[in-house]
Amino acid sequence: GCPVIIGDGLKGTDDIEVPVQGGEYIEKAKIGRAVMDADIFISLTHFKGHETTGFGGTIKNIGMGCGSKAGKKDQHSVGKPTIDQEACRGCKSCLRECANDGLIYLEHCVGCGRCIGACNFDAISFMDSAATKVLNCKMAEYTKAVVDGRPNFHISLIVDVSPNCDCHPENDAPILPNIGMFASFDPLALDQACADVCLSATPLPHSQLADRMEEENFCDHHDHFENTTPNSEYKTCLAHAEKIGLGTREYELIYMK
Repeated sequence: GCPVIIGDGLKGTDDIEVPVQGGEYIEKAKIGRAVMDADIFISLTHFKGHETTGFGGTIKNIGMGCGSKAGKKDQHSVGKPTIDQEACRGCKSCLRECANDGLIYLEHCVGCGRCIGACNFDAISFMDSAATKVLNCKMAEYTKAVVDGRPNFHISLIVDVSPNCDCHPENDAPILPNIGMFASFDPLALDQACADVCLSATPLPHSQLADRMEEENFCDHHDHFENTTPNSEYKTCLAHAEKIGLGTREYELIYMK
């Protein structure tokens, strides 16, 4: 019975600049105005893999999800794609995935990385090797802008852990078994706990993760998320979130039945 409100308005332009205390990459985050109008902030996240940031958890859900259209571009704006012509098969899956004609006109590219997830032949990479790390840091700072100064609580569901972001229409079968519901007042501790329990889980057979682990030239990163998508990286996000005071990576699991 709760109403659905578009945080940054129907056209994505209704936002407000929010200072980031301790921010190193973002001075003022562009957050949907309706999000900042709330007295209390509660997040509900589907925890899953992600083709760029390793996994999509609470920090990504808040930082990227609450950023306005301009805020999302602000976080994604570092990396630009480059195509290995020898590896490219000309299938054009990347073109169908891009919403901005960014692979035709690079100035339109917002660096979202969806083209990388769409390519089955590892033909696309970022020109800037630090792009993912900078994106991770910006997401942490956007999250801090959202939760600072008001009560906040966070819930994360580790079910149907898909290899890619939920926005991918071609998403594959879950890579890990369903684990359950996690909750915390600390978004960083929550993400760390969810990641740790996923890393200790057994990969599901015939999933993207299991298939990659059976490849002849498989390089084991000893990390389910990096093994699923070797170009992804999430540790920078957690480290930077702790550095800027978003929360702590220490936690205690309390089981409820």
